[in-house]
Amino acid sequence: MSAALGLTEALIACRSVTPADGGAHALLAARLTAAGFACEHFDAGPAPVHADTRVHNLYARHGDARPGPTLLLLGHTDVVPPGPLDAWASDPFVPTHRAGRLYGRGAADMKSAVAAMTVAAEQFIAAHPEHPGRVALLFTSDEEGPSLHGVRHVVEVLRARSERLDACVVGEPTSVERLGDTVKNGRRGSLSGRLVVNGVQGHVAYPQLARNPVHEAAAALAELAATRWDEGNEHFPPTTFQISNLHAGTGATNVIPGTLAVDFNFRFGTESTPALLRRRVEDLLARHRVEHRLDWTLGGEPFLTPPGRLSAALAAAIRAECGVEPQWSTTGGTSDGRFVAQICPEVMEFGVLNASIHKVDEWVDVAAIEPLTRIYRGVLERLLGAQPAQA
Repeated sequence: MSAALGLTEALIACRSVTPADGGAHALLAARLTAAGFACEHFDAGPAPVHADTRVHNLYARHGDARPGPTLLLLGHTDVVPPGPLDAWASDPFVPTHRAGRLYGRGAADMKSAVAAMTVAAEQFIAAHPEHPGRVALLFTSDEEGPSLHGVRHVVEVLRARSERLDACVVGEPTSVERLGDTVKNGRRGSLSGRLVVNGVQGHVAYPQLARNPVHEAAAALAELAATRWDEGNEHFPPTTFQISNLHAGTGATNVIPGTLAVDFNFRFGTESTPALLRRRVEDLLARHRVEHRLDWTLGGEPFLTPPGRLSAALAAAIRAECGVEPQWSTTGGTSDGRFVAQICPEVMEFGVLNASIHKVDEWVDVAAIEPLTRIYRGVLERLLGAQPAQA
């Protein structure tokens, strides 16, 4: 069994449903320390009732005093809940092989990438102990959760101590049909709103004595859903607006509700800004004379990495290993890359196939784990100017 496959299995066995760590960070820290990395733990969040309620952040570095760029390998060890256990063909936290695939929660998103990054870093340091620049790894247990105390927190720590990052590879599962076909060179921003429309509760038989907030908001909601917010650009698709939750009423059929609560989200590129989107929504609601309260949450700004040293190194490593030319994409959700992009000029995401992520019976192709490890190591060698070890 390869080192990366063995570590992937060990990580799957860690029951790390967000924000739990499940022992994953202790396992990774032990390996990285043995490889010569200096490890720091930036645990954060409210005082824990027990250890698994606190967010665990592991930051490891090698080569601090050397000139040259700093390359960060970024991943998360937390996973989404498995859902009904009886829907799985095997225990989601018992790594299981079937027909060339490794099954388990987090197999694709993204414990295989965390394992591949760790082993790639170990191999790189062993082959190039006097390498130029710095190798850093950052693993969090708060990517699948609210993302308040994970990479967001560590970025503020690094910013406060003026620590430089030059390039970052995030191990998100980006491949679509085969390993290497897609790299994310940016992501859209996420802006959420919670709209509460005020009405007057009453009996449905006496509507003149009440004010129905659903009726009052209906036209405004229809216009919000139909609005073309922007046209996108060569890097990002047009901004989208989606209502995710809508609630009103007491459950009785003869009561006019007193309030309507609507949760919605914008996914936006660089053609719109959070301030512009907020203002357009507020103006629309005012024009429809909707009595309301509106609270906003900015999940992250969009980021985009133009062609440069990192894209060249990653594309070359993918070509050498997979024989394909990767496509650059900004589609999909968001990731921890949005936080690192605040202090790092080049951020890209690359990992295994994303076909099974967050699903029952999540899997990763076993045959993809070693090539992924070699790609990450290839990026390290190309970006840090170290030549592959001679046989």
